[in-house]
Amino acid sequence: MEQAKQGDTVKVHYTGKLEDGTVFDSSVDREPIEFTIGEGKVIPGFEKAVVGMAPEETKETVLPSEEAYGPRDDQRMVAIERDQLPPDLNPEVGMPLQMQTQEGQPVQVIVREVKEESVTLDANHPLAGKDLTFELELVEVK
Repeated sequence: MEQAKQGDTVKVHYTGKLEDGTVFDSSVDREPIEFTIGEGKVIPGFEKAVVGMAPEETKETVLPSEEAYGPRDDQRMVAIERDQLPPDLNPEVGMPLQMQTQEGQPVQVIVREVKEESVTLDANHPLAGKDLTFELELVEVK
């Protein structure tokens, strides 16, 4: 039976869990994710875990944060003056916002702290710094 290898396009069902068992994402109730191994469209550890699997095979793998969304980076936390936000925006801790880089690229941020004069925004991926467990099922190798 063919095993998934670099360059193969695969379809995979997955359930991703945090260390405490909380499910943060799953494809089980929708279409499996499709990607080509080696193109970097999914997190590195996810790709690596699929290599060597055969269709219909299942496995559970734990990805350290370095192979998932990377470590948290304090330099991705930034305090901005309140007057840089739209005047009608009432920021609250935990609120997701979309900002733009100087190059015009959209960046998802989370409000971490709200003060009278400033707001602290976090541009780290919400799963950065976390070890993740994935239950994988290789559905198809094309």
